[in-house]
Amino acid sequence: MRRQLRVITLIAAAAAGLAGLLPAQEASKLGMVNSQDILDKSVEGRRVLAQLQAADKKYTESITRLDDQIKQLQNRLSAQRLTLTAEAAAGIQTDIQKTQTQRQRMAEDAARAMEELQARALDQLQSEIMPIIEQLRKDKGLDIIFDLGKSGVAFMSPALDLTAEVLRRYDALKAAPPAKK
Repeated sequence: MRRQLRVITLIAAAAAGLAGLLPAQEASKLGMVNSQDILDKSVEGRRVLAQLQAADKKYTESITRLDDQIKQLQNRLSAQRLTLTAEAAAGIQTDIQKTQTQRQRMAEDAARAMEELQARALDQLQSEIMPIIEQLRKDKGLDIIFDLGKSGVAFMSPALDLTAEVLRRYDALKAAPPAKK
């Protein structure tokens, strides 16, 4: 909460500073985009989100299979405790511990793989969207474009929101056939 307040204060101070630096000139022109909307609503963003969900589902299913194996071993140990030799019970307990360790490692590996996949995918999306935002900035003669998904803006005029235009241009770019090199 304090960090958001500090970011909002810094943004306001920067905007006020820019406006103060240009008193004889026209006030700074601002624009806003919502990167989360672009991710959620663009064709490519939805494709990336579906890819991330599919990968997450695959990892979750693998971990669930190990959970089931652990339960089966624990049930077997409980059901047969009275009839098992001490050595057999210790063997099942060892199998439980090995499977739990395997599950822990798999969960850690899955979390790391998902973080890397997400970072790569979002970096790719951002690298494709930034030239569109820059061109839109030039087209509209804007000085600053804020990202609503990251800035903590409490209020803005809807006229400043460029998200729909970025979405339209990005979808058009992704729908166009690749240029021959």
